[in-house]
Amino acid sequence: MARKKEFDKDKAVGAAIDVFREHGFEGTSTEMLVRAMKIGRQSLYDTFGDKWALYRLAVERYAFEETEAHVTMLRSQRRAVDGIAAMIERVVERADCACLGVNSICEFGQSRPELNALHHAADNRLRKAAVECIKQAQTENDVEKSLSAEAVASFLITSIAGIRIAARGGSPRSELESLGELAIRAIR
Repeated sequence: MARKKEFDKDKAVGAAIDVFREHGFEGTSTEMLVRAMKIGRQSLYDTFGDKWALYRLAVERYAFEETEAHVTMLRSQRRAVDGIAAMIERVVERADCACLGVNSICEFGQSRPELNALHHAADNRLRKAAVECIKQAQTENDVEKSLSAEAVASFLITSIAGIRIAARGGSPRSELESLGELAIRAIR
């Protein structure tokens, strides 16, 4: 009787996230995945289904973890504006790692309803936390009160995507830092 191979599913998904982050869905082969995940091809299919099912799982996990990291940064400081700055600084610091969320949107746009649902859920969670933080910063006189908190949240989320796209396009660290500083300055 053949011995059942066991592997750490969470580590395998983490490895798949890294491959998809770098190469996208279309640019990732099954062979690249099994090598990175350190599992056999049949284990991939038996455990995760096909490549598309694994990609959806990777995007879902990545979106959850990344959104939680943003929310944690927003809430990490005594003053709300400092939490906003911490979130932007985290994005700049990690900009050398491709963003699976942004890359997924760039690769598929609105063509995949199941991805759209994942992106919208993450966006809604981040947007809600950002609006709360922005309103607090307005109360603390650190963010311009005449600005709509919802509009400021949209601006910050768009700035995050822009920083990540600029990084993916090869912008130097100094330029990414300037983009982050300008985003914070624009809301004051």
